[in-house]
Amino acid sequence: MSVDIQPPQTSANAARRGRPVAILAVVLVAALAINVETTIVNVALPTLNSALGASTKALQWIVDAYNLAFAALVLAGGTIGDRFGRRGTLISGLILFALSSIGAALCTSTGPLIAMRLVMGVASALIFPTTLAIITDTFREPRQRAAAIGVWGAGTGLGVALGPILGGALLEAYWWGSLFLALAPIALVAALAAPIVIPASSPGREHRLDRGGLVLSVIMLGALVYTIIEAPDRGWASAPTLAGFAVTLVAAVSFAWWERRQSDPLIDVTLFTNLRFSAASGAVTVAFFALFGFIFLITQFMQLLQGNSPLETGVRILPVALSIAVGSIIGTRLAVTRVGTKVVVFVGLLLLAASFGWIAASDLAITYPTMAMQMVLLGGGLGLTTAPATDSIMGVVRPEQAGAGSAVNDATRQVGGTLGVAVIGSIFSTLYIRHLADSQALGAMPPGAQATAREGLAQGLAVAGQAPPPFAAAVRSAVDSAFLAGLQAGCLTAAVVCVVGAVFVLAVLPAHPRTPLPES
Repeated sequence: MSVDIQPPQTSANAARRGRPVAILAVVLVAALAINVETTIVNVALPTLNSALGASTKALQWIVDAYNLAFAALVLAGGTIGDRFGRRGTLISGLILFALSSIGAALCTSTGPLIAMRLVMGVASALIFPTTLAIITDTFREPRQRAAAIGVWGAGTGLGVALGPILGGALLEAYWWGSLFLALAPIALVAALAAPIVIPASSPGREHRLDRGGLVLSVIMLGALVYTIIEAPDRGWASAPTLAGFAVTLVAAVSFAWWERRQSDPLIDVTLFTNLRFSAASGAVTVAFFALFGFIFLITQFMQLLQGNSPLETGVRILPVALSIAVGSIIGTRLAVTRVGTKVVVFVGLLLLAASFGWIAASDLAITYPTMAMQMVLLGGGLGLTTAPATDSIMGVVRPEQAGAGSAVNDATRQVGGTLGVAVIGSIFSTLYIRHLADSQALGAMPPGAQATAREGLAQGLAVAGQAPPPFAAAVRSAVDSAFLAGLQAGCLTAAVVCVVGAVFVLAVLPAHPRTPLPES
């Protein structure tokens, strides 16, 4: 396969004529807007529920519309950057992101807000893979590239923390729309700086865009993410869920068949036969499966059971973010030494498994210092896993394929995170409902109250608060115990998945590239 967005030497020379540190700074600001966006909305869901009268289903889609569009279009976004110029694609995505953020802030009902979140997801699909592709094209030397990707990975950790902290602070001072409005200046700053700092790349006029591959990739990723999102409500063995997975499978097989027969494919599917690419992609999926599942549960625990405000919850999650940042930088440095990618990623996944095992052994009386240590272990494991694995993925692809390679990395993050929330959330809900069903105190309540309590932790606590004095304490104890059972089961699931991922990495992920990477 030969896909050039410009003559080979032009791309390399343009990158090297640029100012690498300034280029890195601009793409980090662009990526920061995306990373903050992934977590900032979650703290506003209770506010949106009351301010817009949003139903539970509407709240779910306010979150998931963004994830669905991002995941479905990220592969297309990365390839568009490769074909039509990364700087222009980045700027277009940033402007669209800023405009849709402003639009979201001005919405007065859930329907338009969901639509704006969908547009934000489209913009993110253009921005995020392009940032990593620009880094890969700018830093060609393996050690420099690893260091730059380590910093890029550290930005992910900061985004995880800044989202809830910024969201909580804005909600305490302003209205809910400020959460979206605050993201627009970040995107616009990056959009204004990009043409000054980032060298232009020429679109490959002699190559056509693989429209068939583009359509199949959107169907494949869109069907997969949509099915995962809806599976907990519909049932994992229900007809719609099985049909969704069937559509995904057919689209995936068709995509591989189509791409193998194109002279100018959307992505070189033979990359997946390279274990540094495929095994590293699997490690990233596992890590984000664990991270997003953890955030889904821990924010409920901190806010609803410990009584922390959204801002206080965001601050308390800070150890995860800081340890992700440290782990990302250390991990990429160790991976290019004799230690190698295999050992670093393997240890990272084991640390993740250990942290989830520790959390699963905890009870509701756990103190914050203990939780902070658990989060440091979790974040360190995530940093050691994802940053070296990302460097392994990007070290395999040729410079002119960097956008497509980055898009695969981003797709694994989105799919892993969405799957983590869906699977761990489903396991949590199953155990939560099962334990409530065994409560004699709740069983003595009216059927309507019982049904409300089974909807979730917030509803269960509300029922306990409204229960007559003879039952209130017992119902609250039942709700607490049910939540703990679900939390423990979800964390044990994450631990097992991480252990399986670690064994897989140890078995198949090469420690180092087998051949020297080309410089141009």
